[in-house]
Amino acid sequence: MLVDSGHGGITTRRLADEAGVNHGLVHYYFGSVENLLVRVLERFTERLTARQRELYAADVPFLEKWRTAMRYLTSDDTAYQKVWLELQALGWSRPELRDRLARVHDEWREVLMEAFAEPRERYGIDMPLEVLVAFVMTFNEGVMLDRLSGITQGHQQLLDWIDRWLAT
Repeated sequence: MLVDSGHGGITTRRLADEAGVNHGLVHYYFGSVENLLVRVLERFTERLTARQRELYAADVPFLEKWRTAMRYLTSDDTAYQKVWLELQALGWSRPELRDRLARVHDEWREVLMEAFAEPRERYGIDMPLEVLVAFVMTFNEGVMLDRLSGITQGHQQLLDWIDRWLAT
């Protein structure tokens, strides 16, 4: 529902109807639709960060790991990306959600800190690991935001450039 309608299109009653439960149960178990949506994001993130950790732990060259990660980022399946960005926007005005969303961000940050420590050294990237990870996260979110806004100009060329740089 969040992917199809956005946060503004979800009511407790509509959510309960979709789930086939009494709408009072949503409030009983989650307190609000927003809390339920953030919990969905947290569970979704748990699965995806496990997948990414497995990817980065694989015994293959970093270039192949990067290519796989970029295929995930640019795939036609934008459900997670839309959920993540929709809830980030919701968190801008809801401090109680912002803290939980920050923990999701931190989980992704930890995945990338682990993933980029060795390649940073190997490729001679002259910036602190935290700066490199902030750059990669900002890059990923920029691509997600553009794609969800229908903007794709330059993305493939940028990915091709990065690929060529990593291949040298």
